[in-house]
Amino acid sequence: MRKSRAAWMGQSTFGLMVHWLSERTPQQFKHTVKGHDDVVNRFDLDGFLDGFRRSGADWLVFTLGQNTGYYASPNSILDALAGPGYASQRDLILEIAQGVKKLGRRFIAYVPAGVGHTPEATRQAFDWKKRGPMDKGQRRYTEFIAEYSQRFGPLLDGWWFDGFYHNHPAHTKLPLYSKLWLDAARAGNPKRAVAFNDASFAASLTLPPMPDQDYLAGETWFLDRATGKVLLQPGWKVSKKPLRLLTPATHTPKPPSNCIWHALVPIDCMWETGIDFNPCQNPPFAWVPPKPHQIETPLYTVDAMENLVRDFKSVGGGVTFNIGIFQEGVLGPATIDRLAELAKRV
Repeated sequence: MRKSRAAWMGQSTFGLMVHWLSERTPQQFKHTVKGHDDVVNRFDLDGFLDGFRRSGADWLVFTLGQNTGYYASPNSILDALAGPGYASQRDLILEIAQGVKKLGRRFIAYVPAGVGHTPEATRQAFDWKKRGPMDKGQRRYTEFIAEYSQRFGPLLDGWWFDGFYHNHPAHTKLPLYSKLWLDAARAGNPKRAVAFNDASFAASLTLPPMPDQDYLAGETWFLDRATGKVLLQPGWKVSKKPLRLLTPATHTPKPPSNCIWHALVPIDCMWETGIDFNPCQNPPFAWVPPKPHQIETPLYTVDAMENLVRDFKSVGGGVTFNIGIFQEGVLGPATIDRLAELAKRV
């Protein structure tokens, strides 16, 4: 069995992920914006990269877009299908990737598995259906991804594809569409690491949905605060049963050797700042809303996060921490300080 393309994760500290979604991301201080391009143009690249640098993270996962129909990077395929205005004129994603590389670190792009939750205009443009044949929609969407893959080339070290759930056409037909997705994902860089998210630990799943996947998506909702171990969830079900703890070294079943263990853990906000925990996530503690102009306080101690990272590194895996971000690109200073302390230890 070949070595995973994501093996570098196990030789690094940890990763950082943010859910930055143009106008949907909260502003730190209220100001008027004039559409998608205006929001993208206001993003403080230098300030954001400085926060990322100080965190000590060795890789960054950043959202191209998520379920809004808008993307923070130009794309001619999207323009041809849906018309101008959905992809920004400023290539924010390329600028971020270039900045990450100048820091000597790696960059992973996030995008959903399709456009099923975007406005009707985008769904029609991609011929994306709720049910029935998906051949045209899959072909168009993977062409859209392939353009980014080719343009970013060696600047793009990986993809994190969200939403490959059991009830999603792209997931139920993965054997049929797998070549389209993997060819698009690795265009311009055959060494690119790819993950497909089927909810993973949030649904007690530890096997990859795609045979040629390089690292587990590792979606995790909460850790045990005392031990830092992943709380395996029943998957969108309110449960009163005690949640199981995941230890990769002893857990079965294990992913194949070409797919490394990886956990993605929100450590201050629940993916995006200002979002309350959902009862189906079986939250083990109460949500504390952030103070005005601030991002939520980190949920876990440095000790707990260190235990998690060491658990996964012990089997050659990696951990990515999702943190809050404001529309302007500002990260939570308390969270950055905590991650910086963790980086010194691992």
